[in-house]
Amino acid sequence: MSRHRGSTTALTSLIAVVIMAGVYLMGRSDGRAGRPFSLANPAHAADAPTVSPTKARARDFYAPNSEDLRPDEMRLIACGTGMPTARPKQAASCWLLELGNGDKFVFDIGTGSAERIAAMQIPYNFLDKVFLSHLHTDHFGDLDALFVGGALAGRQKPLRVWGPSGDTPERGTKYALDHLFKALTWDIDGRAGITDPRPYFFDVTEFDYKAVNGIVYQDNGVTIRSIPAIHSLDGPVSFIVEWNGLKFVFGGDTYPNKWYAEYAKDADLAIHECFVAVPDMIDKFRFTPQGALAVGTQIHTAPEAFGKMMSIIKPRMAVGYHFFKDFDTTAAINDRIRTTYEGPLSLSEDYMVWNITKDDIRVRMAIVDEDVWPPPATGKPQVPDPSLRIPYSDLIAGGRYDMKDVIQPTYDEINKKYGLDEKQE
Repeated sequence: MSRHRGSTTALTSLIAVVIMAGVYLMGRSDGRAGRPFSLANPAHAADAPTVSPTKARARDFYAPNSEDLRPDEMRLIACGTGMPTARPKQAASCWLLELGNGDKFVFDIGTGSAERIAAMQIPYNFLDKVFLSHLHTDHFGDLDALFVGGALAGRQKPLRVWGPSGDTPERGTKYALDHLFKALTWDIDGRAGITDPRPYFFDVTEFDYKAVNGIVYQDNGVTIRSIPAIHSLDGPVSFIVEWNGLKFVFGGDTYPNKWYAEYAKDADLAIHECFVAVPDMIDKFRFTPQGALAVGTQIHTAPEAFGKMMSIIKPRMAVGYHFFKDFDTTAAINDRIRTTYEGPLSLSEDYMVWNITKDDIRVRMAIVDEDVWPPPATGKPQVPDPSLRIPYSDLIAGGRYDMKDVIQPTYDEINKKYGLDEKQE
């Protein structure tokens, strides 16, 4: 027993010596041997902080509503980068562009993207300009959520929407939004006389999808043009934004085309769809090989074709989207792109952020608050007119249970605090 104890003690001492030697060798930042850092070591005691640091240091992420946007700067935020089947990690297509002049533009508002927009904590009065590339639901499926939700959260004016015509009136943006508005009849009528009525309208600008580099918006130094895109049917478009010597291109969904090749050339930042690789469409989406080839290479843009288009237009930053960015799919997409393109590249995901100036493009991720509440409205809310309320039927009104006694204290509290004389129904 004593020999065993002695062996253990010797082994422990040997290990301690080895560890101390390692610390000694690693103790210098220049890689040479030196004294280990220790508060007990007078040579290093002066270097040790005596209290926790109190100064902030630069972080490599974007926290919404925490940074000034320079007058010469664009900030682009990916609020939806995925597929038609939205998922918690990726909503469908949506891009929020903020300019240093104060303007903000939403390009597409696909399924699931309204909550990403909410996470940016921007007053909804500034989120009133939406540009639709086409009318697939993964590109405008959350328009109703932004329309109604934004109205309740502080937008005090109609929601303005720009979108392309179709080859028939029924396939155009105006027809789609007229009928979306009708579909929301119960929703909107149920808010009459209860909420501010001003935001519950669409202001629709439909433009010719066939126009080549035609101006669809021009104000406050910003020019937005459209070019035709090739996707599913006649009607889709791509957008080109020019402001302050900077050029941003949003391709929407499109097969590579001559208009994009010409008018997206030399963009500061160019977004173009880059679909899931065909083998992954077969393995993960369970497409037939025939369907995967047709959808992945003809209706959408294959990664190799995306790369070739970027090699043609040579943007300062190429951005691929419209794929599920997973640990087992991203490498294949990247490798296929790199067979045809060697330039700067972002494979996008939700909450990716690009800050764009003439001198630099900074790419980060946003860190968001999942418990976010709407920011304060920028204007004074309009008091609703109770006379506009649509009454319940006698049947439904007769089913109310009397709760006046427990609710009255709340009325008393609010009336006293705000100098009102509101009464229960």
